[in-house]
Amino acid sequence: MFDSLADKIQETFRKLARKGRLSEADVTETLREVRLALLEADVNYRVVKDFVKRIGDRAVGTEVARSLTPTQTIIKIVHEELVALLGEPVKLNLSGEPPAVLMLVGLQGSGKTSMAAKLAVHLRNNGHRPLLVAADIYRPAAITQLETLGRQINVPVHSEGDRVAPPTICANAVKRAKREGFDVVLLDTAGRLQIDEEMMAELEQIRKAVKPSEVLLVVDAMTGQEAVSVAEAFHQRVGLTGLILTKVDGDARGGAALSIRAVTGVPIKFMGVGEKPSDLEAFHPDRLASRILGMGDVLTLIERAESAITQEQAKKMEEKLRTASFTLEDFIEQLHTIKKMGPLSELMSMIPGLQQLAKQLPAEATDRGLKVAEAIINSMTPEERRNPKILNASRKRRIARGSGTSVQEVNQLLRQFTQMQQMMKQMQSGRMRGIMSLFG
Repeated sequence: MFDSLADKIQETFRKLARKGRLSEADVTETLREVRLALLEADVNYRVVKDFVKRIGDRAVGTEVARSLTPTQTIIKIVHEELVALLGEPVKLNLSGEPPAVLMLVGLQGSGKTSMAAKLAVHLRNNGHRPLLVAADIYRPAAITQLETLGRQINVPVHSEGDRVAPPTICANAVKRAKREGFDVVLLDTAGRLQIDEEMMAELEQIRKAVKPSEVLLVVDAMTGQEAVSVAEAFHQRVGLTGLILTKVDGDARGGAALSIRAVTGVPIKFMGVGEKPSDLEAFHPDRLASRILGMGDVLTLIERAESAITQEQAKKMEEKLRTASFTLEDFIEQLHTIKKMGPLSELMSMIPGLQQLAKQLPAEATDRGLKVAEAIINSMTPEERRNPKILNASRKRRIARGSGTSVQEVNQLLRQFTQMQQMMKQMQSGRMRGIMSLFG
């Protein structure tokens, strides 16, 4: 979501000349570019104005430390101000006598029902026993959708059909949770296409009936500035305790994420980064700021790797790196592993110093791409898999016929394999040594 903003800001920093002291003219030009980049990313105008002013006040006349260039000094200041803008990371409030009640609110289409399932998976992975509650009795198939998701993730769903009032359903669900030992209750409440009095009144009744420890607004990150207005309206009526951004993996400009915390004062707690139940990330302002400025995000990379790769797999790959015995069979195995973690270009962008290389990599491996790659590799002899350098024109034609592909596709796979080998060599040197073990 932040690719365009990150590219423009990073390009701005690259334009700074090397000087022993930052002049006012240098800072003014840089801040003008940063301001334009933020406004083009749909960041709230008031937020941009205050943000740029704070940077300017700190940057003008700043002495450059011996270990830093003017560019690095500006980046340091911008990074610190971005983190301050996004706020401190805040965890879910699950304290008090169980069950803790998490009330999900938002407009229709924001992704509340899917987010309820993702939160249930997240909580279960952290040792909790969640209960999902189908409190949206108005949207067609909303109850069925939540029940289907509950079966997929193996989490119970409390449902009383569409004839019982939502406040009563929620109150009964809390009683059931106490009776059956669930320690977290997730309320999937109803939304509307736009904010109206009926919806807000019902949410107020639910809040009064169950006294939730968290009221979490689920916001579609692709709605831009409208997300800020929605958050302000909900906060005024039902008292939000946290925000969850969905569709962060889309091509939105990212302005909502940078604006919503500053305008409402409500912390962002999670980001939905995909469609799978596991595609949920806790919100870390410092990591997001680092991604935007091209500084990488190794901690998130580590977390994704730990969830996708076993210690045995990591040890095996580390040995192959040391002995330079990475083969095409290992390559297809790594494609499967990397796909679990996310697009390869996105993973590479999380590693400091490899953002530019990430942009040069081929498009992410799709399901079809993986099947094509498997078919090609399975059509090779064991010797060809171990040493693809022996693949001449006639061998490639044979492989293409055997896999139902073209020679061009065979060549493309071999180029991808070579690129991954080069990437691994880079990762074996200097500060990058050991990082590759995260990929398997």
